[in-house]
Amino acid sequence: MATQRKDDSFPCTDEEWKARQDLAACYRIFDHLGWGESIYNHISVKVPGEDDTFLINPFGLLYDEVTASNLVKIDVEGNNVGPSQYMVNKAGFTQHAYFHEHLGERAAAICHVHTTATMAVCSHKDGLVPTNFYACNFQDQIGYHDFEGVTVRAEEGERLVENLGNHSILMLRNHGPVVMDKTIPGMFVKMWALQRACEIQVATLGMGNPQVVPQEVVDVHQRDLSVMQSQGGAGVFDFEAWKRKIDRIDTSWRD
Repeated sequence: MATQRKDDSFPCTDEEWKARQDLAACYRIFDHLGWGESIYNHISVKVPGEDDTFLINPFGLLYDEVTASNLVKIDVEGNNVGPSQYMVNKAGFTQHAYFHEHLGERAAAICHVHTTATMAVCSHKDGLVPTNFYACNFQDQIGYHDFEGVTVRAEEGERLVENLGNHSILMLRNHGPVVMDKTIPGMFVKMWALQRACEIQVATLGMGNPQVVPQEVVDVHQRDLSVMQSQGGAGVFDFEAWKRKIDRIDTSWRD
């Protein structure tokens, strides 16, 4: 049975409304952290309790204009199945829809960014190198996909999934990363750590002669990190803290 917003103008389930608010919050957090790219790039999430539908940003809006109610609900064919009258950027739909459709809950939440640091690392022949704390988090846990131009052709989807493998991050070479997780908080904290890893790598390589962490140390680091991460609820604490931050700035994302 459908429930409605406080002003009774937006019928949807409680689960969908929570997903809408969390996704809108995520857009505002990305904007606050400087991870936006004009009206481009995307964060999407599967609609809870529904098959093959997900929420994505309206094409033409900046990240700080995204709200819970203006997010676009579409199916994997690109059809607008919700109340929003906005269109969706085809490049964003093609990539995200294929991951959502073929990876299920493993890719319930997905982001794709063009931050300077992550694009720089995607454009480096060695990709992400274990030269810093955060980079060690991701050693041997990232897939790479060679650049094929703007992602608007559905047939590229199969290669994207193949190159992702059993990982949750796909570095699109010469382009930018795709980060996914079962939840929005999990995806967010993974993206935050990846951004830091890339920022530090760019700074380190700029000095020359980087100190690469040995694989045996990386293995210990990842083992111990997995234990510590379980205490934070896969990014829940991080995400809630940032929601409080953006609430202090502007609460319109909740509408």
